[in-house]
Amino acid sequence: MATIDSFTRGGPDVAIRVLLVAENTSTRWGGEAILPYHYLRVLLKRGIDVQLIVHERCREELESLFPEQQDRLHFIADRPLQKLFHWCSRWLPHRVAEATVGLANQMLTQAAQRGLLRTLTDANTIVHQPIPVAPRFPSMIYDVGAPVIIGPMNGGMEYPSAFRGRESLPGRAVIDLGRAVSDLVQRLIPGKRRAQALLVANDRTRLALTDASDARVILLPENGVDLAQWGVPAVHQAIEPHSAAARFVFMGRLVDWKALDIALEAICQVDNVELDVIGDGPMRAAWCALAQTLGLGERVRFLGWLPQSDCAQILQESRGLLLPSLYECGGAVVLEAMACAQPVIATAWGGPLDYLDASCGFLVSPSSREAMIDGFRDAMQLLVEQPALGERMGAAGRARVEEHFNWESKVDTMLKVYESALASSTARAEERVTATA
Repeated sequence: MATIDSFTRGGPDVAIRVLLVAENTSTRWGGEAILPYHYLRVLLKRGIDVQLIVHERCREELESLFPEQQDRLHFIADRPLQKLFHWCSRWLPHRVAEATVGLANQMLTQAAQRGLLRTLTDANTIVHQPIPVAPRFPSMIYDVGAPVIIGPMNGGMEYPSAFRGRESLPGRAVIDLGRAVSDLVQRLIPGKRRAQALLVANDRTRLALTDASDARVILLPENGVDLAQWGVPAVHQAIEPHSAAARFVFMGRLVDWKALDIALEAICQVDNVELDVIGDGPMRAAWCALAQTLGLGERVRFLGWLPQSDCAQILQESRGLLLPSLYECGGAVVLEAMACAQPVIATAWGGPLDYLDASCGFLVSPSSREAMIDGFRDAMQLLVEQPALGERMGAAGRARVEEHFNWESKVDTMLKVYESALASSTARAEERVTATA
């Protein structure tokens, strides 16, 4: 796996035109949809010639976010078959729908995007497909008249062994089948094989790439933080032990693998602790009912989706972030809490392991359900009794984000990747011309 330094060394200083291509781009939906938004935002701020090709469903939000840049936004509408697939997805388990009709829908959207890209590329163009981040999802973005960069990707996840029972048998069967045929699919739809570079967030993701992938693989975290949005409060007031309830925060989609139930059971065992739950999803009703059953009705608030500015303020005023997720490939909320100078209590599995260390939070082993409940309980208790510890962890987390995960430095690195990819593509084209002369 190439390093950024080895890949970008000697890249030319040229005016680059960037075409971003993504299924979704949004600040509201959570998950990977935020990634192309940040690339577009920062590249525009840098004065880079950048355009975005995205699904029609994103039009209203993007036109409101970029009112002066609407000529740089291109939208792809659904075809009738895609509308049928979307209807079918409502009746399937999430992971089954994602691996079947969801994949088919994405391929149809990408086919339309590919046709449009061919009309937009020129000699200095780079095409960048930052999502989907799943390494086994195929890409239709190839042979578009310009070098293609895909990623950073992040995936190759499994549930911890102690929690495999939370995954439905039909869902597991579909995922296993999908992985078994992924190499064949990559050969039939060769976008990743033909890409100039494949970016991966970690070694786990590199191993999840199929054997058919022969493009250069480069390590680069997929998530970053807008430090202007997620900041340290202007005045930080230490809370004396037991002077008031310590409020923690959970942020994310309310889906089963986020395992909010584990955090709720841990809170039952800690006095003077409350929880704000920011987000929504199919598990909301069940987890609201569980909070009532556990006697937490007055201590847990389900706030639904909130604007990022509100999320940042709530985080800044909290004692820390809870993330008991069992299937978190990335975990941007970890970085957002660290940027707000708050400690994080998270599962020692998947994405949080890439971001968090003992200086800025607690990583709880998913060895069993009971061990996780105990681990979250003990970490919360420690932060309640020792607020100075939380302040130290928060400061360390903020420093870590500033050094490694802010979007400005991330785009600096990506521009070097663009430059070097364009130079390599140009050199190979000249070699082919010379060889045929």
